[in-house]
Amino acid sequence: MRRVLPLCGLLLVASCGWPGAEEETGRMPGAPTGVTAVAGSATSVHVMWNSVPAAAGVDGYEVYRGPTKVTEVPGSAHMVDVVRLRPSTAYVFTVRARDSAGRLGPRSREVRATTPEAAAADRSAPTRPGRLTGRAAGGRAVQLSWSASTDDRKVVSYEIYQGGTKIHSVGGGQTATVVTGLRPGTRYSFTVRARDAADNLSPAGDAVALTTAPGTDDGRDTAPSAFRATTHTADGACYLDLSWVPPRTDGVVTEYQIQLDGRPATSLTWGGAPPRGRATYSFYVGREAGTRHRVRLRARLPDGTWGGFSPELTVTTGADGTTAP
Repeated sequence: MRRVLPLCGLLLVASCGWPGAEEETGRMPGAPTGVTAVAGSATSVHVMWNSVPAAAGVDGYEVYRGPTKVTEVPGSAHMVDVVRLRPSTAYVFTVRARDSAGRLGPRSREVRATTPEAAAADRSAPTRPGRLTGRAAGGRAVQLSWSASTDDRKVVSYEIYQGGTKIHSVGGGQTATVVTGLRPGTRYSFTVRARDAADNLSPAGDAVALTTAPGTDDGRDTAPSAFRATTHTADGACYLDLSWVPPRTDGVVTEYQIQLDGRPATSLTWGGAPPRGRATYSFYVGREAGTRHRVRLRARLPDGTWGGFSPELTVTTGADGTTAP
C-alpha cells in the first residue's frame, strides 16, 4: 500500500518492493510535475513539463492560460509554445494529463511568465549563435553549449532544433542545455537560433552532429552528482542523511528514487519548487546501531525516464558521519 505524506516541502511516497508506475495502470493520470514557463518573445511563452509515466496511459496534455485551455499536445510531447500573447503581460499556466479514456487528471502547480515589451519597428534579427559544441551524455541525452548572439535590442530566447524540428527553447541569458529523450546508438544533428522580443529569428548557427552511446544506457551522465551519505541517531532511532547535486537536464527534476541495500525503498517528490543547488534528505532506517547499509539514488528526467544511479555508498548506523564507497 502506498502512503503520500507532506514532509518539509516534499511528498514522501513509501512502499515495500517499490511497485512503481505499474501500480498506476487503470487509474486517472496524476498532475504533471516540473512545469516551467519562459517567455520566447513579446507574444509567446515556452511551457515545459515532466512527462507523466507511460504506464498511466497518457494520451495527451492540455495546457491552460489561467482558466482557459489554449492548446493540447500528444502524450509523447512535454513542451509547447503558447503564441498570440500580449507584450508586457504576466500570464499563469497549468498543465493537465489526459488518458486514453478521455479522463483528465488534476492540474499541475501554477507557473508564471511575463512577456517582454514589444520593440517598435524592430526588423533586425539577432546574429546567429556561434561555436555550438556538444557531447553525448550516455545513450539518452546530449549536452549542448554555444556562444551568445547579439541584438540591437535584446535576445529573449534561444531555440534548439533537432534536424529541422524545434525541440526546445531556453531564456536569452542561457547558452547551454541538455536534451533528453534520445535513443542509444543514434546520430543526431542540432542547431540553435536566437529570437528577439519582436519575433525576429536569427539564422541557424553551425550544426553539430552527435552520436549517443550504443546499447543499454548506464545513464552515468544523467545521475545526481556529488552524492554524500552520513548517519545520525536521535531518541534511539537511526537515520541516513543524504545530499546530492541534481543532474543537469533540459527541464526541472522533481522526483527521485532512493535504493537501499539493493532494493527501491523510497520515492521523493518535491511539492513546491525543487532545489537547483545541493539537495538534502534524511530518513529513518531502524533502531539498531552498527548496521551497514548500501544506498544510492536516481532522478526521473523531464522526458519521463529514469536517469542513472549515483555511486553506491556504504554507511554504518551509529557511526555518525561515516561514509564509504
